[in-house]
Amino acid sequence: MARGWESKSVAQQQEEFASNKGMGDQPLNSQQIAAELERNGVELSRQRILQQLQVACNPRHRQMLETALAELDRKLRSSD
Repeated sequence: MARGWESKSVAQQQEEFASNKGMGDQPLNSQQIAAELERNGVELSRQRILQQLQVACNPRHRQMLETALAELDRKLRSSD
């Protein structure tokens, strides 16, 4: 029963955050939406690579992951 209340609370918090985030801002155009989606994708990829890097044992695999991580960091810096 507590789990259901907790889920409702989280959903309510997410709705409030989404509604507060858009208040007072101009609606995003298609280019801004695409850029935001791209950035979110890069951030998720970066997070996945960091997780893989924590458990990677093979030096070649670690090097590949570190190279990919550097590339994702470069993309994030250039999108700012």
